[in-house]
Amino acid sequence: MAATLRRIVRFYLEGFREMTVGRTLWCIILIKLFIMFAVLKLFFFRDPLAGCTDAERRDCLMERLTDTHKPGTQ
Repeated sequence: MAATLRRIVRFYLEGFREMTVGRTLWCIILIKLFIMFAVLKLFFFRDPLAGCTDAERRDCLMERLTDTHKPGTQ
């Protein structure tokens, strides 16, 4: 089992070392992931509780967590 796992890991490591075009593609993928998770989060997913006191945060979270869906309402 351990020998098989070592061969699999060695296979992928050697493959990544020998890449030429693949490295460029991986760089593009990592840049796109950074943009999606870091930059877009800053502009579109702001913290709705920013600027609230601890008591206001606690009350807001408690209200949202304990709010149950009632039939016939949306």
